[in-house]
Amino acid sequence: MTRLQAAYLALAKVRSSSYDLLEGPPKSSYFGLTVNRVIGLLIVVSVSATIFESVPRLRAEYGGLFKSVEILSLAAFSIEYILRIWIASEHIPNRHLRAAAAQGAYICSPQGIVDFLAVAPLWVALLGLGDLRILIILRILRVLKFARYSSGMRSLLEVLSSERRALGGCLVILLCATLVSATVMHIVEGPVQPEKFGTIPDAMWWAIVTLSTIGYGDVVPVTALGRVVASGTIVAGLIMIALPVGIVATAFSEIVHRRDFIVTWSMVARVPLFSHLNAGDIAHITQLLRAQQMDRGEIIVRRGEPAHSMYFVTEGEVEIEPGPGRKKRAIRLGAGHFFGERAILKEEIRSATVTSITRTKLLVLDAADFKALIAQEAAIAQHVHKVARERRRFNIEPEDGDLTSEELASGGVG
Repeated sequence: MTRLQAAYLALAKVRSSSYDLLEGPPKSSYFGLTVNRVIGLLIVVSVSATIFESVPRLRAEYGGLFKSVEILSLAAFSIEYILRIWIASEHIPNRHLRAAAAQGAYICSPQGIVDFLAVAPLWVALLGLGDLRILIILRILRVLKFARYSSGMRSLLEVLSSERRALGGCLVILLCATLVSATVMHIVEGPVQPEKFGTIPDAMWWAIVTLSTIGYGDVVPVTALGRVVASGTIVAGLIMIALPVGIVATAFSEIVHRRDFIVTWSMVARVPLFSHLNAGDIAHITQLLRAQQMDRGEIIVRRGEPAHSMYFVTEGEVEIEPGPGRKKRAIRLGAGHFFGERAILKEEIRSATVTSITRTKLLVLDAADFKALIAQEAAIAQHVHKVARERRRFNIEPEDGDLTSEELASGGVG
């Protein structure tokens, strides 16, 4: 291998690592999680500095600090933007493209435009176009970068995209209601209040304010018939607001539940005892899970207690501390890991103490619920007993307790 080939391979490896760092799952590595949190913090700090800098007294007193924050933010966002252009060819949809085409696709994408706007103030200033109003607008637009680092905002944007037709229909209905209401009020109130309802465009201001349920009160009907029309418009406005709110809320709830189900399903499928079950059987098991939340330092299970449940860690971190006689070090488990698998097969004594290191969210599968399920589902029961027999045959059974040697050795990953 020539030096040029070696350098190319090394560069490709660095680019791949950079892609995993910036575009991979935030919780896949500690360094990646740290980078995501630092960038999120910089977004908050830079936007906050822009807001406070608009106050003359604060700008005069802390102008130097605001400038330092701006320089630091622009440097970090510029480096991030350049790196994202460089790694654009690592995106799976772009891997069939040449590097230049992949980079162009990223630059023209919605996320690429938002990333560009985050660094645009520096480039605007360098070009001598330092209009304060333009710079303030561009700096405030950095808040849009939260869409990349906030799962909640990504879910909301996904909802708006998936329900765009329904929301567009609501907008059309609102415009029609505005036009009809404004026309009727122009006919009814126009002769009495020509300065406010003399034309349909003038009346449309009142209709929009009333239908949106804001009701400034700057324009009100004075005739009896006008008040009747206004009452109907107010009721119609309540319906107009309820329609899009209901559509967005329902779709948002469905997306959150679907993602939670996928995460839970993947965790259950990783357990050796449940491996090779079909999707329907795993779905049955996920329905039995109940949520449990533990504070930092709280003991989840204690060594020597009867084992009656297994646990899946969905958020936070726990520590398994093996009992005396086990030549094992304490093991920490994070999101996606599990422990106490044998507890759902038969009553055992806990062989280790498990403590929450941080505020932890768990999903608990009780042995009684699971046994009731396998009593009803013969296919699940047959598979579970088959796996249990195979594990005994290969001496995977522990000497004591419900935490298998496999779990303690691998950190609970099936």
